[in-house]
Amino acid sequence: MRWALVKVSLAVTAMVVVAFAVPLGLVIREMARDRAFSNAEREAAAIAPALSITTDREQLERVVASAGSDDAAVAVHIPATGDAKDGTDIGRERAAALDIAAVRKLGRASTTPVTGGSVLLQPVAIGSGGIAVVEVFVPEAEVSNGVGTAWAVLAAVGAALIVGSVAVADRLGVRMVRPAQRLAQGAHELGEGKLGVRVPEEGPPELRSAAVAFNSMADQVVQLLAGERELAADLSHRLRTPLTVLRLNAASLGEGPAAEQTRAAVEQLEREVDTIIRTARDARPQTAAAGPGAGCDAAEVVRERMRFWSALAEDEGRTWRVAGADRPVRIPVARADLAAALDALLGNVFRHTPEGTAFAVDVHNGEDAVIVLVSDAGPGIPDPDAAMARGRGSGSDGSTGLGLDIVRRLAESTGGDVRIGSSVLGGTEVRIRLQADGRTAPERRGHRGAVRRRRPRGAARTFNRSRSLP
Repeated sequence: MRWALVKVSLAVTAMVVVAFAVPLGLVIREMARDRAFSNAEREAAAIAPALSITTDREQLERVVASAGSDDAAVAVHIPATGDAKDGTDIGRERAAALDIAAVRKLGRASTTPVTGGSVLLQPVAIGSGGIAVVEVFVPEAEVSNGVGTAWAVLAAVGAALIVGSVAVADRLGVRMVRPAQRLAQGAHELGEGKLGVRVPEEGPPELRSAAVAFNSMADQVVQLLAGERELAADLSHRLRTPLTVLRLNAASLGEGPAAEQTRAAVEQLEREVDTIIRTARDARPQTAAAGPGAGCDAAEVVRERMRFWSALAEDEGRTWRVAGADRPVRIPVARADLAAALDALLGNVFRHTPEGTAFAVDVHNGEDAVIVLVSDAGPGIPDPDAAMARGRGSGSDGSTGLGLDIVRRLAESTGGDVRIGSSVLGGTEVRIRLQADGRTAPERRGHRGAVRRRRPRGAARTFNRSRSLP
């Protein structure tokens, strides 16, 4: 916008300067020409009285000299009278004889171009009844005297006007562009999560109105987010009452593997609720990319969660398998976040497939990414895209769609992704790709092919009903 205003101002001012300066320069040139020939007419008029009285050569030469004229610039042509065959010529003759004869015949003054300038031919009646012609030479330098200086002044004034208009347009452009730039920068910062950014309400009226609207929008966004955080904290706090009942009931179950697992599940649920409340109060995202050196061992987390779910799988007659979790696999995500994602996927297996349905968890450690596959032998997901949409779920009872969204946000926090397809078991396969170096999605597009590895089909077909985990 700033350069557009400068260009428009430059074009308009240049056209105005040309429209006024060029005609004014032509007028100045014509004025200089008229001034030069007016001086020539005055010189010719000074000699005319003497010609009307006498035609004597000596007297006329004295008249020309007394008039202060340059003898080389003024000439007098007297026609022949009486018995004389030739007329009298005084001074240097520059005009052609035909031009002099034409002026004498017509009886009016005229100008004729000659070498080095022009001559003014002025007819004068003499006492003998003839017509004498006074010739006054006007040099070209006298005709253009002062024209170059005047044109230079006009050019300087025009250039000053153009520079001044460009400077004024630039200042006006800055006054308009800076508020717009601040508004755009504020929008970018707000999109990056800097909720405290505000835009100064200054500049033209339209931009001031836009700044006021932006600041009002930012205030409402802050209020809405604060309200959502408070609502999430309140709803999570309400879960503490039933959790207390569950904890008391679990304490009365006595001893045994099932009782211990139930109490461990209640304790974990209490920790998750506390984490949700703290996260909502602190206004920090629950899932964030870990910094350098942080993260967890994906293999260890997989073994731990499979220990938890193996008891329920045994009760429901499900065969299960774990592959690739026998050696450390570092990923840049928090341990609790990966555990929550695995619980969400395994919970979906138990919730949406019939009892006795087999399932498997595979961990593949690539060069720059780690892939976790959770597959089952159930009926599958007819519309994977709809299942990935937040809050839609599969459409069955008890499905909210938030579990897959938790998994997706975990993968995208590292620059990875989540895909749903068909597994070799005949059911659903959820593929979680976690970028090992935590790069964002645009940075890893060129390396996407490096993490697409085929898993060993032979290992995928082996199941253990009660395999002991390392």
